[in-house]
Amino acid sequence: MMVERTGHDAHTDGQDQGKDPRSPTTRAWNMAREPNILLTGRVTQTPTSTPGVGKTTLGKELAGRTGLTYINVGELAKEGNLYEGYDEEYSCPILDEDRVVDELEDKMSEGGIIVDYHGCDFFPERWFHIVFVLRTDNSILYDRLENRSYSGKKLEDNIQCEIFQTIYEEAMESYREEIVHQLPSNTPEDLERNLDQIIQWIEQWMKDNN
Repeated sequence: MMVERTGHDAHTDGQDQGKDPRSPTTRAWNMAREPNILLTGRVTQTPTSTPGVGKTTLGKELAGRTGLTYINVGELAKEGNLYEGYDEEYSCPILDEDRVVDELEDKMSEGGIIVDYHGCDFFPERWFHIVFVLRTDNSILYDRLENRSYSGKKLEDNIQCEIFQTIYEEAMESYREEIVHQLPSNTPEDLERNLDQIIQWIEQWMKDNN
């Protein structure tokens, strides 16, 4: 899969619809000197951890090689207690999505942020210049999640989400389809290929937009 180059014409979320593209707010997003990247994977109901598709490893390594800032939303929520309740069925706190957005807004407007989270539909559409959905073969995924003590409904829901491409469809509905890309995440070789492709995209974006 070749990563397509995209410009920095960041699009708007529902709150920004109808705004003049020349307005100061919109121009601020368009003038970011470094791109914002979303790394996402299957849906899970545990906001304090990330499922086994390698997003955290990829995100941290990518930040180390490029100088971009890595943010794990699960860790951010845990540190700031950004929750709105507790889910008894999944035995985990419930993410307060509005507070997370408020917490990240200023950082995202500056650009150069890698966001790692297993969902994506609540982030403002304008935030990201490219979105990568990591995919894992179900046989590998099952073993990874079992090793993380996933069981019962949590394990079943994660596998079902991968089978039905739930998170990919969510990303396609939430962002321009030309900026949404799937990446395999099964082996260390996949990790290196993904790093190379994303770094090439970042370098080209920087040339095109600075």
